Amino acid sequence: MSRKPVVRMAELEIDPDMLDAYRALLTEEIEASVRLEAGVLSLSAVSIRDDPNRIRILEVYADQDAYEAHLRTPHFLKYKVETAGMVTSLTLLEVDPIAMRAKP
Repeated sequence: MSRKPVVRMAELEIDPDMLDAYRALLTEEIEASVRLEAGVLSLSAVSIRDDPNRIRILEVYADQDAYEAHLRTPHFLKYKVETAGMVTSLTLLEVDPIAMRAKP
């Protein structure tokens, strides 16, 4: 299995009537993932300013094994089940990092 980092971009559209509930569940899932999973290097979610039901999530995992383990965690599975009826569109993009830096 490859040991290189896995970087993904998720593009979501959320039912506007469920946006507040979705944002709360997403925040809970991101916080749990970063806190509990060593292989989750970063998760960042933003909304499009003039179209807040369009969400973008940048995901960085230590490697493919860490990504696959993330998909099986109780907090991610809870998020998927509880947001299933809120997400009207989901596109997952494999992306290649160009320059990614963060202060510790």
